[in-house]
Amino acid sequence: MSNGVATNGTESHQDQTHTPCQRYLSTRGEDSGHSFEYVVLKGLASDGGLYIPEEVPVVPESVWQSWKDLSYTDLAYNIISLYVSPSEIPAEDLKDIINRSYATFRTPDVTPLVHLQDSIHLLELFHGPTFAFKDVALQFLGNLFEYFLVRKNQGKEGRDRYHLTVVGATSGDTGSAAIYGLRGKKDVSVFMLHPKGRVSPIQELQMTTVLDANVHNLAITGNFDHCQDILKSLFADPEINATHKLGAVNSINWARILAQTVYYFYSYFSLARQSESFNIGDKVRFVVPSGNFGDILAGYFAFRMGLPVDKLVIATNENDSLDRFWKTGCYTKKPVSGPKAEGGLPEDGVKAHEDGVKETMSPAMDVLVSSNFERLLWYLAYEFASSAGMDDEWNKKQAGQEVSSWLKDLKVKDGFGPVYKDVLESARRNFESERVTDQETLDTIKSLYQEVGYVLDPHTAVGVEAARRSVKRAGADIPHISLSTAHPAKFSGAVNLALQDQPDFDFEAKVLPQEFVGLDKKEKRVQDVANDWTAVREVIREQVEEELKAPDSA
Repeated sequence: MSNGVATNGTESHQDQTHTPCQRYLSTRGEDSGHSFEYVVLKGLASDGGLYIPEEVPVVPESVWQSWKDLSYTDLAYNIISLYVSPSEIPAEDLKDIINRSYATFRTPDVTPLVHLQDSIHLLELFHGPTFAFKDVALQFLGNLFEYFLVRKNQGKEGRDRYHLTVVGATSGDTGSAAIYGLRGKKDVSVFMLHPKGRVSPIQELQMTTVLDANVHNLAITGNFDHCQDILKSLFADPEINATHKLGAVNSINWARILAQTVYYFYSYFSLARQSESFNIGDKVRFVVPSGNFGDILAGYFAFRMGLPVDKLVIATNENDSLDRFWKTGCYTKKPVSGPKAEGGLPEDGVKAHEDGVKETMSPAMDVLVSSNFERLLWYLAYEFASSAGMDDEWNKKQAGQEVSSWLKDLKVKDGFGPVYKDVLESARRNFESERVTDQETLDTIKSLYQEVGYVLDPHTAVGVEAARRSVKRAGADIPHISLSTAHPAKFSGAVNLALQDQPDFDFEAKVLPQEFVGLDKKEKRVQDVANDWTAVREVIREQVEEELKAPDSA
């Protein structure tokens, strides 16, 4: 690359406008050669796989170390621009998109790092509009959508304009973060499906009190699985796809992973500024509460780019398919039902989950299949294929076939594995995993509050407990950055349960943000829809038609 950044991953012929880091292929091997704009607007690859860059840029030490004093937005530009050709988004435009995305955060640091206890530091990712880590990616993704649509629609009027219809299913935080990222955007309609009466009250209010004309909340009679099934049916339906350009905002969208990569570098530099004993070049461990695997995958990309990461520690709750993979080499769903599945707190949205999960105190991590895990599997399969000594085209083809085979087994047999010994050893080289129970989650919230006065949300507590265990293995000399994924007020049930016997604890005084006060008194807009994908399809058609008829849509 002309900017001195090398690459790793796959070799590919460079065209004149895009480096291999700026072109994208599918993890299933049948879809490749795409631009950044294409993969952002498409979301899911045509072969059912997920998009990854043809190569990951390896940033020379002298280059990434020169970023250490940059602001969050300047650092984001330096990282994101490696993956986006200036022929697609010129430098000044990309800087503007990034600046607008993070101007909505409540702190200029965007993702501040705080010292928690001993060698454990906490990366606060909840300072965006909806108080959850997903804002970091979805504010950026919303502005990307807007930028691409404005360009597509230049000089066009009325029905000739490209209109994007974003459809998503949420059990909580994704919905509000996506809505806040897309509200008021021109030429975009957003339809967010949630299981009626099953998401937490605060999450439902954050969604339904957004009254922008392009935002549509649909309460589906049923559970989260039904919402997901409706979503899949819509994306597979030739009829709606012939008339509407559907888009996705869930965690499989590559732009979300890319945006999250930035805060791994930023927190590393923050640690160097804050700690006299930590120097640029020293290794650090990141500990990440993990459900769909997107957040920790962003850390893996940061590592591949050159960030000195000792280990990425996966922290799961009792839905532990990831932890079991690292322990055994087998990835299996292991669904539960009846009394064995019951747990967690309805007021924190525990009932919004898919079928088969164990209900826990950390409901955003209650998943059976981690959708972004497929991207890591591709890199593991590619590394294994490379050991055969064949050419790069063969390696990529083998990786795609291996991933397709694993994912087919997961769908048909509810699992795959054990994987080859070399594949598992490769996974263990960069990752470790921990499983944290509900009781351990509550105990961690309580002990941290007693010891340092800091209030953790239950997902963050899963990470902190895993970080404590990791410190015992790695030693106190290795700093740990544990990711805090949500503000504790979003999961008040677990926080109050853990701290109810603390004499000085007052939830409203110590935890509740001013932005949440009075939310339940605001006007709401939500439409109840039957658990029927064709009924949802008709609602989408009607509402988009209403938007297109509006005077300001032209």
